[in-house]
Amino acid sequence: MLEKTIVVGLTHGDINGVGYEVITKVLLDDRMMEICTPLLYGSSKVASYHRKMMKNCGDFLFNIVRQPTQLSTSKPNLLNITETEIKVDIGKSTAIAGEMSFLALQKASEDLLNGRLDVLVTAPINKDNIKSANFPFEGHTEYIAQCCKSTNYLMMMVAGNMRIGTVTTHCALSQVSQLITKELVKEKIKIIYESLKIDFGCTMPRIAVLSLNPHASDNGRFGKEEADIICPAIEECFDEKIPVFGPYPADGLFGSGKYAKFDAILAMYHDQAMVPFKLLSQGKGVNFTAGLPIIRTSPAHGTAYDIAGKDIASEASMREAIYLACDIYRNRKEYNQKLD
Repeated sequence: MLEKTIVVGLTHGDINGVGYEVITKVLLDDRMMEICTPLLYGSSKVASYHRKMMKNCGDFLFNIVRQPTQLSTSKPNLLNITETEIKVDIGKSTAIAGEMSFLALQKASEDLLNGRLDVLVTAPINKDNIKSANFPFEGHTEYIAQCCKSTNYLMMMVAGNMRIGTVTTHCALSQVSQLITKELVKEKIKIIYESLKIDFGCTMPRIAVLSLNPHASDNGRFGKEEADIICPAIEECFDEKIPVFGPYPADGLFGSGKYAKFDAILAMYHDQAMVPFKLLSQGKGVNFTAGLPIIRTSPAHGTAYDIAGKDIASEASMREAIYLACDIYRNRKEYNQKLD
């Protein structure tokens, strides 16, 4: 019963994507209420619209609330972010979808920062239609970090014991080598190390760092980033008693299966992490923003416009995102209790 105190805020994401479908499918399982108290920031009318396109929903309904203090612990809750009519265009990117994505995220983030929620799980957004003067960010990660007034954070992909962080996130591949510095690599290593101890309960975490260039540059034949930036960063962190190793060529580390010997892996750029992660996580991956004072996770997939409204989207990643958020909440609580 103690687990019911974990209040999970959920944002509906893009109303034209699979957000409502995967959230509803997860919450149809009554066992979820034994783990947490869910609160969806969205629209009861949009939820009803999506529910009509789904089979096996039965008499599923949300408990409608006006504020997080009114939550039911026996059924999923929904807070209407607007009373205006919202036009749903399944499978399409629209301006109203972007506006509603931002409004849900804004309200949920405010409640999270004010302690009305324990954790936040965000459904996928469209990075184009959400862009506005209020949201000049590349994605959830950057927006939530700004809300926390933090520049010291890291995007970490999680699937079971596989955890992969990135030095750079949403940027052009041509910019990666310019953005990587020794100081930045060290910063990300330290964020991963602290997160492994506090968020994941690893007592003696081991971290692998990937190279930027093929074959870890092959002694400088394919670039100097390893010798000039990555190796010095690893050595200095190791001297500070952080068990970090590398740099390892990505193909060798993942192809040989040696990645499983480490508690986390630090990649240099987005696709270097995402390609092996999505292949190995088999649709159950989670995006976690490490290094922040709040807990935020998200399913590791997009809006999936191509299958929206067809009742074929898998809810596995959304379910794992809720599980992980609750696990991290409990791990942080336990860690802090030990400090006391």
